[in-house]
Amino acid sequence: MAEHSEASRLAVTTPIELTYAIVIERAPGNYSAYVPDLPGCITVGDTIEETIANMREAISLHLDGMYEDGDPIPPPTTHVATVTVRDPRA
Repeated sequence: MAEHSEASRLAVTTPIELTYAIVIERAPGNYSAYVPDLPGCITVGDTIEETIANMREAISLHLDGMYEDGDPIPPPTTHVATVTVRDPRA
């Protein structure tokens, strides 16, 4: 059996981190969030912090399900930016 180099063993055992953009929206009484790159991956929370924590778990479960079903894992492609504009009421 051929021996694997140290680099190839590390490549197989080192987890890959994916960073997905999420959108958090204020809803009546709570917050909701979704992942543009993962259709159907949504969550809610009472606070922004709770919503982010819930989304981290939702993404992990979503990706685990895709992997188990043999579906390709979509790469993160959504970019997030904010813009500042003048308030016309001012």
